[in-house]
Amino acid sequence: MRYQHIDPNLFIQNRKKLAMHLQPNSLVVLQSNDLMPKNTDGTMPFVQNSDLFYLSGLDQEETILLLYPDAIKTEWQAILFIKETDATLAIWEGHKYSQEEASSMSGITTIYWTSQFNQIFHTLMGLVDYIYLNANEHVRANTPVETRDKRFISWCKAHYPLHQYARIAPIMQKLRGIKEEAEIGLIQEACHITEAGFRSILPRIHAGLMEYEIEGRLAYEFIRRGSRGFAYSPIVASGANSCILHYINNNKACPAGELLLIDVGAEYANYSADVTRVIPIDGKFTTRQRQVYNAVLRILQSAQVLLRPGLSFGDYNQAIIALVESELIGLKLINAKDIKNQPKGMPLYKKYFMHGISHHLGLSTHDLGDVHGTMVANMVLTIEPGIYIKEENIGIRIENNVVIRSNGVQNLTENIPIEAEEIEELMHIKVKG
Repeated sequence: MRYQHIDPNLFIQNRKKLAMHLQPNSLVVLQSNDLMPKNTDGTMPFVQNSDLFYLSGLDQEETILLLYPDAIKTEWQAILFIKETDATLAIWEGHKYSQEEASSMSGITTIYWTSQFNQIFHTLMGLVDYIYLNANEHVRANTPVETRDKRFISWCKAHYPLHQYARIAPIMQKLRGIKEEAEIGLIQEACHITEAGFRSILPRIHAGLMEYEIEGRLAYEFIRRGSRGFAYSPIVASGANSCILHYINNNKACPAGELLLIDVGAEYANYSADVTRVIPIDGKFTTRQRQVYNAVLRILQSAQVLLRPGLSFGDYNQAIIALVESELIGLKLINAKDIKNQPKGMPLYKKYFMHGISHHLGLSTHDLGDVHGTMVANMVLTIEPGIYIKEENIGIRIENNVVIRSNGVQNLTENIPIEAEEIEELMHIKVKG
């Protein structure tokens, strides 16, 4: 791992929170993600199952976590199974966790090799009443590939059909949406790394620069600071591409006189930053570009003032719609009469602002968390208003990452340049290389 050691008390606390939501005499099983194969003998870079990491802190394939809070033996209350290593494996794949290292990282004292799982699992299944299994139930999930979790669900039900099965996903949805301070610190570090990337690239942008050159510079700045790289596929969208919400080709030259939208975030210790800034390629916004930019910035600033514990997500979204409509009227893209007469279910603002305003941020870029109830202290959210005018090649989205606190919000991205004048000033700094 590239990141600094995480205090295992974070994972101990997370396991305690989970135990409070379980049925009596329950067993929880969490599997690591698979190593995803390429076409021949290679594999994709490994990314840990975020629920398993949340509860154990282990960042290695072929890991299994069992939690049995009501176990009659203390050593059965939490058990980790890790991949057994030897001299040959170390030569080919490098270092793997020892049992002592796994215990130190997770705060779990009972550690076995993964090859011992079936025997111990069978013993515990003879004692428990409920078994909680995991599945990806994220509202935007698209998982055509059969996961390790799904294979285990099929195997477990075939071998133990008479137990009472339960879903752990709804519990994780509640828990992961509210961050511990240690988690907020890790997200803050991801934001600091992202800031370094933005500050490095701003003075280097000019007409003719390829979008992928910017992507490459950002990757360099992220990785050299202990990040694994991008938390999600980077969006480096110049000119008309700035109006494509999920543009990831990043293969065009930056055209003179146009805008560059950069939506990137560094990953740090599996936690994500998610930041968007828009930059004038020539180093100065045109009058129209600045009008639209400042309109989006006002929406963001107003949204940030709204956020507080107890605010319902429904009321928040309605308030944002009113702000967007007001700014679109000011930009002469729609008028009040049009809004009054707009068809039901077909709001006019969606032509220019067609995505959501906020999402949870954490171990996933679109992290687990309640989006239907009310806001709670220590939720970490993005704020990302946008206005996209395809006819003018103007696509502007500005995105901050914030923590809801009891007295307002903490802006984790406050040091990333955001005012139009500040961006222009930084673009004219002389740099080498």
